Amino acid sequence: MVFVGNELQVKRMFRTSLSILFIFLLFNSCLKIEQLPPEPRIEFTSFEVFDTLDILGNNSKGGRLKFYFEDGDGDLGLKEPVGILNDTTNLFLTLFRKVDGSFVEADDNDILAPSGYRIPYMTRLGQNKILKGTISVALIYLFSKPTDTIRYDFFIRDRALHDSNTATTCEIVLNDNGICTAK
Repeated sequence: MVFVGNELQVKRMFRTSLSILFIFLLFNSCLKIEQLPPEPRIEFTSFEVFDTLDILGNNSKGGRLKFYFEDGDGDLGLKEPVGILNDTTNLFLTLFRKVDGSFVEADDNDILAPSGYRIPYMTRLGQNKILKGTISVALIYLFSKPTDTIRYDFFIRDRALHDSNTATTCEIVLNDNGICTAK
């Protein structure tokens, strides 16, 4: 008789444990998936100035722009271009030079004006398509002067052609190696 009683208790404990596990799984599956707008959002993180060499081995200055991004519908980045007609730019930088204490937008033909940049194709599998992360972009300044002080405004564009907000870097003195960060 004792053996039958213990077997019955084990079955009840097993059913209770199974019921608790089922309720726990049901509760977790009902949690809402985080949602963000489909337009990407960016935040400037830092800009580093450093000494480097260009592809020919000449001394030059380098810069490294870092920024945080979020994209609610997960359609950031472009695939490798197939032909010459494909747009390969989705990171846009506008150069500003410090002139008489104020920043003025530089001309497109300015020697330090950045070209277009391409963020590689990104996607996420599963139900939650949100992309979040940090992007780092390297720039080379072949013809900078010790007096060059600049900053950038920049934004990104996703595959649905949604533009992000515009972020602004700190003041960048190209002659001074170091890192400036967001305030």
